[in-house]
Amino acid sequence: MNTLAIRWKSDLNKSVLISNFNKRGWLQGSSEDDWNFYWCNVQSARNIFNLENGCRLADNQIVNHFPNHYELTKKDLMVKNIKRYRKDLEKEFNSIAKRNLQGKYMFLDFIPTTFILPADYNIFKEEFRKNPSSTWIMKPTGKARGIGIFLINHLSQIKNWSSDNRGSPKKETYVISKYIENPLLIGGKKFDLRVYVLVTSYRPLKCYIYQLGFCRFCSVKYIANELDNIYVHLTNVSIQKRGDDYNDIHGGKWTVQDLRLHLESIKGELIANRLFEEINWLIVHSLKSVQAVMVNDKHCFECYGYDIIIDDAMKPWLIEVNASPSLTSTTVNDRIMKYNLVNDTLNIATSKNELSGY
Repeated sequence: MNTLAIRWKSDLNKSVLISNFNKRGWLQGSSEDDWNFYWCNVQSARNIFNLENGCRLADNQIVNHFPNHYELTKKDLMVKNIKRYRKDLEKEFNSIAKRNLQGKYMFLDFIPTTFILPADYNIFKEEFRKNPSSTWIMKPTGKARGIGIFLINHLSQIKNWSSDNRGSPKKETYVISKYIENPLLIGGKKFDLRVYVLVTSYRPLKCYIYQLGFCRFCSVKYIANELDNIYVHLTNVSIQKRGDDYNDIHGGKWTVQDLRLHLESIKGELIANRLFEEINWLIVHSLKSVQAVMVNDKHCFECYGYDIIIDDAMKPWLIEVNASPSLTSTTVNDRIMKYNLVNDTLNIATSKNELSGY
């Protein structure tokens, strides 16, 4: 393969991308259609695969999104697909869809109880009234970086929201999930994991879990009932960096390796190993939940950003999956990690395709 002849195109002007392209001797395409490798945003992917406006990709072209990646990365569709997957396995009497005496899945209980609003409002009301002291978190399905998220612990807090949205032709869809009120804390602070997962094929499923992810910490110590304090509850860097207690040096982040060493020291190696095995398990089964509906285009790969929260019982919960995880670097270590992430992604993604030049 003559790598010097490969043309690249990117919607993102990120140094971790361009440095990797340059390192390989790839050349930037000279026109809109002059490319073999395209790192695009989700809107461009939508245009490429649009049946009316799209184009037919050549054998020597690959792009970093599957045509309907949103089946996993749109919050409401992720929940629908995982619920359908579990029910399908139950119908087949598959043992991994077994339930316990309380009716919970024994092996596939990795997403919090979730409803889609406003469609499931009445069902949610019934569930809420079973435990009226519980806290729930609302998220718009089409937004990222913590935009539009809020917590509630009284039904009255969303009654007005529901009334305002009902019947509106452009009503915004939200997911509302049981809030993980007992997160594992380190230094008294809540955190989540960002795990990168590369998929090069859905049929057969070929996925790679990146070992160099990170943890994102809140900048303020966790107090469960301070629902209005976003710096207590939301780990998104785009939110935390606006807070007075944000640390510019380490960016409120640990590496996954640091987390594992910490957990081994306080919980023991066996418990830490089991946790990461369960994280791998939920990743694989979330991908299998969309295997049947995903368009498995040979020109595509996807680098997903999984957001996972660990509770104080050392149980991992899948919160959401991102189609375009941020490649912005907040610290030097962050930049090195993301450069290596892109490097390893390109090595694997391009190895399945002969990106011969022109």
